[in-house]
Amino acid sequence: MLGARPQNHMPNRIGFDNQRYLDTQSAHIRERIAQFGGKLYLEFGGKLFDDYHAARVLPGFAPDSKIRMLLELRDSVEIVMAINAADIEQNKVRGDLGITYGEDVLRLIDTFRGEGLYVGSVAVTRYAAQPAADAFKRRLEDLGVKVYLHYPIPGYPHDVARIVSEEGFGRSDYIETTRPLVVVTAPGPGSGKMATCLSQLYHHHVRGERAGYAKFETFPIWNLPLKHPVNLAYEAATADLNDVNMIDPFHLQAHGETTVNYNRDVEVFPVLQAIFEQIMGESPYKSPTDMGVNMAGNCIVDDEAVCAAARQEIVRRYYAALCDRRRGQGSDEIVYKLELLMKQAQANPELRPVIAAAEGREEETGEPAAAIRLPDGRVITGGTSELMGAAAAALLNALKALAGIDRKEHLISREAIEPIQGLKVDHLGSRNPRLHSDEVLIALAISTATVPLAAQALDSLDKLRDCEAHSSVILTAADSGTYSKLGLRLTCTPRYQGSQLYHK
Repeated sequence: MLGARPQNHMPNRIGFDNQRYLDTQSAHIRERIAQFGGKLYLEFGGKLFDDYHAARVLPGFAPDSKIRMLLELRDSVEIVMAINAADIEQNKVRGDLGITYGEDVLRLIDTFRGEGLYVGSVAVTRYAAQPAADAFKRRLEDLGVKVYLHYPIPGYPHDVARIVSEEGFGRSDYIETTRPLVVVTAPGPGSGKMATCLSQLYHHHVRGERAGYAKFETFPIWNLPLKHPVNLAYEAATADLNDVNMIDPFHLQAHGETTVNYNRDVEVFPVLQAIFEQIMGESPYKSPTDMGVNMAGNCIVDDEAVCAAARQEIVRRYYAALCDRRRGQGSDEIVYKLELLMKQAQANPELRPVIAAAEGREEETGEPAAAIRLPDGRVITGGTSELMGAAAAALLNALKALAGIDRKEHLISREAIEPIQGLKVDHLGSRNPRLHSDEVLIALAISTATVPLAAQALDSLDKLRDCEAHSSVILTAADSGTYSKLGLRLTCTPRYQGSQLYHK
C-alpha cells in the first residue's frame, strides 16, 4: 500500500505483470483505433527501446515491453519519426548516447526495421530552410527515406484560428500513411510529435476522412495516487525539466474521478481541446487523462514491491544529482527538489545498505571503497590496492561470492596484471597503474585458459544484473560504464579521489 513501511530489500520480488501489460495495452490501442473509424495517430512519449526507468520502478516490467507491444500490432503499425529542424541545425546531442538527434533518427529507423516494424517517413518540424536541415533531408532521401516538411506557425499553440487554417496546418506537408496505427515518435523532447499528429488530423478532415489522436506516456501513472512512490519517482527522473505531477482538474470535473497527469499536459489541454473542436466540430476528449492509452497501472500485482523499487530509484536520482552538482553540471535547485521528493516518498539513503558498506570500508582503510549487494542480500565490498581500483575489486569479489569461490582465492595472477599496468603507464599515458573494472574482466577472461575457477567466476556475470552498488568516490567513466553495461544500479558519494582540480 502507499503508506506501507519502506522495505530495505525485496530480492527477486515481482511487482508488475508484464504479459498482462502486453495483452491489455495492445487491446486498448485496438479499441482506440476503432473509436476513430480505423485511423489513429499515437504520440509516443518516453523511450520506446530500453526503458530501464520503468524496469527499475516496476519490477517485472521488461525494458523492451513497448516494442513487444507494438510487435503485437505489427501488421497495423506504421512509424513516423519527427525531428525539429532547429535541433538539426544546432547539432543537439542526446546526453545518454552522446550522438546528435539527427544520427539518432537513423539509429532508431535501423532499430525499428531490425525488429520488423515499418518506418514510413520522417517529418522535419519547424522547418525554415535551415541549411543543416536541407542537408539532412537530402541525406535521408538518398537513403530511400521519405521526408515531409512542417513549418513554424506564428502564434502556436494559442492562436487556434491561424493554426487550424491553410496558413497553419494546411501549409505543412500531408504525410502519406498506409496503416491504421501511425506511431509518431522522436529522438527527444521538443521534436514536434503532437503538432505532427494534429497537422495530420487537419489534413484528413479537409479530405473528408476520419482519424483520431491519442497519447502514450507511461508516467505518471494516471490511476495511482498523486504521491505514490512510482509517480514521485517520475518527478525525480524529470527534476531538471520542472515537470510536476498534479490532479487532472478536467477529468475530475467531467467524470468525478481523481486521476494524475503532469503540468504541461494539463496546461496545454484547453488549447488542444479548442484545436480538436476547430478540426472535428467537437473534442473527443474531456481531459488530458482521456487522451492517454496507458494501462500500466492495471498491471501492478504487488504494490509494496513497486513502492520499494520506486523509493530506491528516488535515492539513486538524488545521488546522481549530488554528483552532477559536484561536477558543475547540476544545481542546488535540483538537489533540493529531490530531497523533498525523498521525504514525500519516505525514502532515505539507509534504504541502500551499499552506501554505508562502501563508506564504512573507506573509513577503515583510508582509501576509496565500493560495495555491491547480491540477489540474496549479501553486501560485498572491495577496497583500493596497488593492483586494482575499488570498483574493480568489488566486482571481482562479488563474482567470487556468486560462484561460491573463497575470497582469498587468486583468480588472476600478478603476472597477468603487471603487463596490463605497464601498457597503461608506459605506452598509453596513464598515471594510474591500477586496473579498472573492464580491465579486470579482460584479465579474468584471459585467466580462464589456465585457472578453471576464473571461468566459474566469469559465468556469474549475468547474476549481477539489477544488483545495487555504491562507490565512496565518483568513479571514472571506464568503471561507471562497465557497471552500467553489467546492469548494476550504481550510486556514488559526491566526492573525488584526491584533491586535484581536473578529473577525467
